[in-house]
Amino acid sequence: MELFKVGGQIPDTNYLFLGDFVDRGFYSVETFLLLLALKVRYPDRMMLIRGNHESRQITQVYGFYDECLRKYGSAAVWKACTEVFDYLSLSAVIDGKAFCVHGGLSPSIQTLDQIRVIDRKQEVPHDGPMCDLLWSDPEDSSVGWGMSPRGAGYLFGADVVKTFCDTNGVDLICRAHQLVMEGYKWHFNDTVLTVWSAPNYCYRSVKEPLSVHTLHFSVHLDIFYR
Repeated sequence: MELFKVGGQIPDTNYLFLGDFVDRGFYSVETFLLLLALKVRYPDRMMLIRGNHESRQITQVYGFYDECLRKYGSAAVWKACTEVFDYLSLSAVIDGKAFCVHGGLSPSIQTLDQIRVIDRKQEVPHDGPMCDLLWSDPEDSSVGWGMSPRGAGYLFGADVVKTFCDTNGVDLICRAHQLVMEGYKWHFNDTVLTVWSAPNYCYRSVKEPLSVHTLHFSVHLDIFYR
C-alpha cells in the first residue's frame, strides 16, 4: 500500500509490475490477490508481468505454497494462483522505447516478434526462451553470453544489449530479478535498469525510500498479449 501512496492511486496512475509477486514475505497471498483485484477493476491501468517466482516449482521451495497451506488448510488457493501465473505477460513495451521484462534477454530471441509467439500458458520451463526472459541477468564484466550461476537463464553483456536495442528500436531495458539495496541500478551506460521496489525484502531494509526509485510512466503501455 505504501507504493500506491508514493506513486499515486489507481486509476490516476498507471502501474507496470515486473513480477515476483510472491515468496517475498509473510503476505504473498494478500499481495497477489490485491494486484489481481486491481487488474480486474482497472485493466488498462494495472499491468502484471510474470517473474521466475510465478512458478509451481519455485513457490513450493520459497514459501508461497506453505503460506497457502498455513492460511487456508489446503493447496486450493495455491493451485488457483498458479493457474493465473500461466496467463501473465512475459514482457511489455512502453511507448515503443522501453522494453520491460522480469529477468533479461535470451540467445534464442533477437526480435520482439519472437516473444509474441511464445506459448506462455504453461509452467516456466527449465530452459529455452521463456525461461531466459524470467531468469537471465546483466553482467557488467561480461561480453556476449555466459552461464548463469542461478542454474537457469544466462548472463549477458553490453554488446548483447546494444544488438537487441538496435534491432528492436528500443532505448532502455527495464527489469527486476536482482536485489539492489539502493532500490535501482543502472548498467551499460544507462541502457539497462534494474528496479527493486520491495523496501523490506525478507525483512531486510532497502536503503532508499520508495519515492527515490518509483518510476512514473505517463505513456501508453503496449503489452504483449498473444
